[in-house]
Amino acid sequence: MRALVFRLLGPLLGLIAFAGLRYIGDAPAAMAGTVLWMAVWWISECVPIPVTALLPLVLFPLLGIQDLSATAAHYGRDIIFLFIGGFLLALGVERSGLHNRFALWTVSRIGASPPRLVLGTLLASGALSMWINSTAAVLVMLPIALSLLRTTGSELGLGAVLALAVSYGATIGGMATPVGTPPNLVMMAMWKQEFPAEPTLGFGQWMLFGVPYAFLFLGITWLLLTRVLFRLPDAAAIERHALRAQLKDLGPPSRDERLAGLVFACTALLWMTGDDIVFSEAFALHGWRGWLGLQRMGDPAVGMLGGLVLFLLPSKGEKRALLDWDFAQQRIPWGVVLLIGSGFAIAGGIDASGLSTTLGKALVGWRTGSDVLQVGAIATGVTLLSELGSNTAVASLVLPILARTAEAWGMAPLMVMIPATIAASCGFMLPIASPMQAIVFASGHLSVKQMAKAGVWMDVVGVVLLMTLWTLLGGMVFGT
Repeated sequence: MRALVFRLLGPLLGLIAFAGLRYIGDAPAAMAGTVLWMAVWWISECVPIPVTALLPLVLFPLLGIQDLSATAAHYGRDIIFLFIGGFLLALGVERSGLHNRFALWTVSRIGASPPRLVLGTLLASGALSMWINSTAAVLVMLPIALSLLRTTGSELGLGAVLALAVSYGATIGGMATPVGTPPNLVMMAMWKQEFPAEPTLGFGQWMLFGVPYAFLFLGITWLLLTRVLFRLPDAAAIERHALRAQLKDLGPPSRDERLAGLVFACTALLWMTGDDIVFSEAFALHGWRGWLGLQRMGDPAVGMLGGLVLFLLPSKGEKRALLDWDFAQQRIPWGVVLLIGSGFAIAGGIDASGLSTTLGKALVGWRTGSDVLQVGAIATGVTLLSELGSNTAVASLVLPILARTAEAWGMAPLMVMIPATIAASCGFMLPIASPMQAIVFASGHLSVKQMAKAGVWMDVVGVVLLMTLWTLLGGMVFGT
């Protein structure tokens, strides 16, 4: 019944918005109604999120916003292939089993006491999520964390803490790199689409801000989980040799693990070193694209190259490659691919309909006293939105609007778009805030009350840290 109500409410509110805004023009009013309709369906999830993502293909031609060919082109943008390439690399690592070895190695190296176990879980989950999809990182780490819990014994009360450490680590680690989480990819593509004359955002450039932010956030998260929100005993809960025994049971790294790890490492290195990083007029680090004259070999092409290599290298002892298509096609989140494409379609529709101009004029007066406070206000608003719906959907909705309103506020677009992108991943309070939260909640070791109590702290820390670090590093890294 609830789903039916929201299914009807979405188009009804869209129609009301169209009727009420026709004074600004039919096309802008139709676009506003479409965005409202999609927002209601995305937030309520009354239909599958990827299904909502397909609405522009029908509504834009029907309402005269854009023709079908222009709308469909948004679903095939190059950044989508960066996402697919990154996921293929992650699947290659998963197929080889290297991800389990890495996670166990990290935890075994860091700790025996409960606080150290939490730290190891945070770091392992965060490091995995930097390079593979955050949801996949949680699926890898949660069984490992629960196995640690079974070894330690439930009397120590570690279940909720380790479950949160898995989710928080994956969420925060995904902020550090462009391929860590879909909102980052949406931002990079949105920037290229909205500001084609501006320099593209580089992989290494993103990491110069994202890695310090994620590292500091993980450290504060560890303190919150082990010193403020939960009281853990300092006595050793598990002997270090027990963790190493689990690692030893895996045996030596197989040929497949070594090959998958090599392809993964080479691709990551190419991603990080491809673009020039300009620190000042007198000092810059030049990337391999400039040296080799391969400017057209962008990050999506590099990601696809790494993914294709995995399909070509044979697996030892099996009549297949390191990665085969049957395995890949079942695990690539095609729904997320459609969702990212719909974000670009919304951005294109807002521009094509003229709604961007109307929004810019309407929001010009919404300006706080300083740039820092404006960044904080935007980050807070986006974080609250992300508690109610998909972080990718939130990024797809707000980034096109911010791209235009920033100019009306007299601010560089990157100054509001980057913080908004990171804030879109900062919903920590509710199970519905992200797939990572939902997965660890479903483990049965967490209550909604525990998640909400910890999530409030995490949301506040995320916004405050974002404001602080953006003030210190944002201008230097992104030239804002």
